[in-house]
Amino acid sequence: MKSMFRALSLLLLTVFLFAACSKNTDPANTDIFAGTFRGKIGYTDAEKNVKQDNGSIFVTKVDTRYDFKFSDNIPALTDVQFERKDDNTMVSIGSSGTGLITINKDKLVISFTRDGRTWSADCNR
Repeated sequence: MKSMFRALSLLLLTVFLFAACSKNTDPANTDIFAGTFRGKIGYTDAEKNVKQDNGSIFVTKVDTRYDFKFSDNIPALTDVQFERKDDNTMVSIGSSGTGLITINKDKLVISFTRDGRTWSADCNR
């Protein structure tokens, strides 16, 4: 019975992710989103300075919380809370960091700083 429940849960999760990953879905207009953006990415902290022209970012969004999983051994930027500024601009709220994110169905731009670490991106989908 447990294995049947697991299989059904996995199937529903897969269907959900395929629906959420549509290239026509604008993440600013939905509460749930998952998608990959590719382009220039960067990360800087006291010990590391990474710049990549052909990097990728896997973005997930649930309500106003974003998670950004970067390629090229760049640490993930997680649990970022944003509020909508205009159609496709989200502004950081709370004490999790400062920055600006512009995201739509075709483009992602990040400039975000938290605890002395800075993430940047200029990517397309």
